Amino acid sequence: MQNDIKASCQKRLGRIEGQVRGISKMMEEGRYCIDIVTQISAVRAALRRVEEEVLKDHVSHCVEHAISSGNKADQRQKIAELMAVIGRSDR
Repeated sequence: MQNDIKASCQKRLGRIEGQVRGISKMMEEGRYCIDIVTQISAVRAALRRVEEEVLKDHVSHCVEHAISSGNKADQRQKIAELMAVIGRSDR
């Protein structure tokens, strides 16, 4: 993973961690359910953005390397892994 992407994702994950702690505190305080659900939705969206960054980095390095290497088995493996993870993320 590229260092700038890694740093950006780490920063985002730190904010997400704080958001999750905030949701836990909201629940402890008995906050309004819709407010809690709204925050949960925000965390899911933030996680999706991190996921997108990691996948972009993966494609620009691992998949690109497999394609340029000419190794057909490696190419098939990287594409299969990518398709499997994309299929799981849509659920």
